[in-house]
Amino acid sequence: MARSLYEWLWQHEFWLPPGITWEDMQESEDIHYPQPRDLLLSIPFALILVVIRCAFERAIALPLSTKLGVRDKQRPKPQPNPMLETFYSTRRKNPEEGELLSLAKQCDLPVRKVEKWFRHRRNMDRPSLSKKFSEACWRFTFYIISFFTGLAVLYDKPWLWDHRECWTGYPQQPLQSSLFLYYMLELSFYWSLVFTLPFDVKRKDFKEQIVHHAATIFLISFSYCANYIRIGTLVMVIHDASDCFLEPTKIFNYMKWKKTCDSLFMIFSAVFLISRLVIYPYTVLYNTYYYSMEIFQPFFGYYFVNVLLIILQLLHVFWSCLIIHMVYKFILQGTMEKDMRSDTEESDKDEEREKIREKEKNGITYFSNVTSNGYIQRNGSEPLDNRTHLANGYAKER
Repeated sequence: MARSLYEWLWQHEFWLPPGITWEDMQESEDIHYPQPRDLLLSIPFALILVVIRCAFERAIALPLSTKLGVRDKQRPKPQPNPMLETFYSTRRKNPEEGELLSLAKQCDLPVRKVEKWFRHRRNMDRPSLSKKFSEACWRFTFYIISFFTGLAVLYDKPWLWDHRECWTGYPQQPLQSSLFLYYMLELSFYWSLVFTLPFDVKRKDFKEQIVHHAATIFLISFSYCANYIRIGTLVMVIHDASDCFLEPTKIFNYMKWKKTCDSLFMIFSAVFLISRLVIYPYTVLYNTYYYSMEIFQPFFGYYFVNVLLIILQLLHVFWSCLIIHMVYKFILQGTMEKDMRSDTEESDKDEEREKIREKEKNGITYFSNVTSNGYIQRNGSEPLDNRTHLANGYAKER
């Protein structure tokens, strides 16, 4: 059964244009074509990248974060409580109101203390600022290396300047060693991201990250097996161009350099929108849909790769809408909107504000204007020990 499935999967009608068979793709001493087995090399390369990343973060990124003034917040540790810890580990990290009441009774604690315990416990699990900084430094370093490697590899290639050259002689296009190394670099990096997912900073779009990495690995692997190497290299270098500006934006955000962060985000937005909405459709989509037809007739692989590239373009449109929305907010408000992917740290003050807003919605307003000494000053001198409480239109003193 496995052999039948293998033979069905590798039918030349699926992978090669009409009139070309696997016999026409035989290798010689001087001519090498992409082979699916080559992709297995990306696994050990990915493990090497993981080791390099660990060394980079410890030896370079963490000391750099200290020198640049990136400080982790002092987080209060929750009091040891086996019952609450068991609930947190086995049930849920953010209990509902009924569960809080039940836990408070079992632990003989006020509900507010139980809420505070869970809030502090959740904060303990959140990654530190230095960890986020180190991760962004590693990605920035890789994207810079990858982008300029792509430019160096493609600079003297004819298909970078004349896109019709992507299909000249296809699929009998020999695999050059520089292109092979570039492919292995990109594929190994995304495999390394998969390997380190359990240890990386978990954002709110964690599931989407998994899907993205899996789709990227599939696209790179498919383009390699089908010998869409020339198109694949263009796609990779286009994507790396904007990523080179995204990671330093995060770095300066962690450093609290607001103006630099905002400026870099505007540059990133411009590069992203131009590369993904202008260069990519012309260089890649139009190329694969129209220019390829000058060389061969449509076949399954042609339709399949175009569908994948169009889906990728739809994702570009979706992300571009989010970026344009953030830029619009920035122009109107003069400040950058917070990244909705970030899992922000909770604080006691944030909870108090949220409770006050909730009570105001229910028609109850509390006035508690506290001076630096903790008292309300009347006429600038006389302290008031009572707090004014306005409920249902009546003022009461307590």
